[in-house]
Amino acid sequence: MASYNKVVLMGNVTRDPEVRVTPKGTSIAKIGLAVSRKFSTESGEKKEETTFVDVDFIGKVSDVVSKYVKKGDPILIDGRLKLDQWEDKKTGEKRSKLGIFGENLQLLSRPSTPPTGGGSNVDRYNQQQLPVTARQAAAGVTNDGPVSADDDVPF
Repeated sequence: MASYNKVVLMGNVTRDPEVRVTPKGTSIAKIGLAVSRKFSTESGEKKEETTFVDVDFIGKVSDVVSKYVKKGDPILIDGRLKLDQWEDKKTGEKRSKLGIFGENLQLLSRPSTPPTGGGSNVDRYNQQQLPVTARQAAAGVTNDGPVSADDDVPF
């Protein structure tokens, strides 16, 4: 049986990341993502449909999410679908929810406030910056120059 589980979504973060740490020290960040689609009906009426998705990040990518992502930010994520299943404590009814396990993300806008202090961080903020992937940020890669394959750190 062939299968392939890959999701790529671009949207706006609906809430600040909720971060927790497991007893073994692994960080988990949870965010909500709003993904919109604009379309025209057969009668020519323009409509917009928004889908809200919960996204979980684990490990180093979670650390990047907790540090750089906030409500309202536009981001691009790739990951896989996951199905959470549980039993409702009040009714005993089986429940399920489809979500996303985020494996990578790109920040699509620079910070709304410049870094504090002086020096090269402020100078870099004032220059036009391209998106940095979570893997690049976790590896300490900045927008100072081209990124080589050696800069990509596997998780």
